[in-house]
Amino acid sequence: MPELPEVETTLRGIEPHIINKEIDTIIVRQSQLRWKVPVLELKRNLVENKFLSIKRRAKYLLLNLAEGSLIIHLGMSGSLRLVENKAKFKKHDHIDILFKGGLILRYTDPRKFGSFLWTQNPEEHTLIKNLGPEPLGNKFNANYLFEISRNRTVSIKNLIMNSRVVAGIGNIYASEVLFESGIRPNRESRKVRLDEFESLVLNIRSLLNKSIKKGGTTLRDFVGGDNKPGYFKQQLRVYGRAGEPCIKCKKPLVNLKIGQRSSVFCKECQN
Repeated sequence: MPELPEVETTLRGIEPHIINKEIDTIIVRQSQLRWKVPVLELKRNLVENKFLSIKRRAKYLLLNLAEGSLIIHLGMSGSLRLVENKAKFKKHDHIDILFKGGLILRYTDPRKFGSFLWTQNPEEHTLIKNLGPEPLGNKFNANYLFEISRNRTVSIKNLIMNSRVVAGIGNIYASEVLFESGIRPNRESRKVRLDEFESLVLNIRSLLNKSIKKGGTTLRDFVGGDNKPGYFKQQLRVYGRAGEPCIKCKKPLVNLKIGQRSSVFCKECQN
């Protein structure tokens, strides 16, 4: 699944090319995504209008017009690409936004778990309004995590993956930051010390920023909005490496199921 860095990479890839460009039409070839695409509503609000800005909130892209916003989620396998108007569409190319001048913003999604929705007020939309603070924002800090975790027996990994606690951290980066912080993913949140949360927050910020700079992770389905693959996967230290030697102690990494997700960690280096 595209995570925060992949979504941010997509934003940065498409933003310079579509802002203030008049929309000619929208073509929806497949409306049955995670939620049914409101085709008529999108056409009524997008055609002959312009995207004035783009914002990322957690893993959602908010493409803002004068009187509302298009909310896009990439789902498990979705991507947005910029293509020329003569580019032929393929099997999983479900939605095209055509701009006057010939450019197309194309949404591709083999698994069809993404979403294209319209809202007049994105901050009050049910998908947005209950999200926690952004991990790269000022409201996210060690004291916040420490206070919110005091009575929680939930694993620390599930805590930081809870979008109501912090927005946009998925399985890949949760696994990586816990390794960097020396914290086992299944430790109860209430047993994590304040100094450990300080290290965790620093590592979350550092890792996300590094990944954004590198273009996200090269997962099978992910390509950035500028059509370039991500290059961060080669730097992953635990995710997807179960059974391989830990880069620090050389002991085999182990895999544990936490909340139905694989969690790879080192028994020696994480406590």
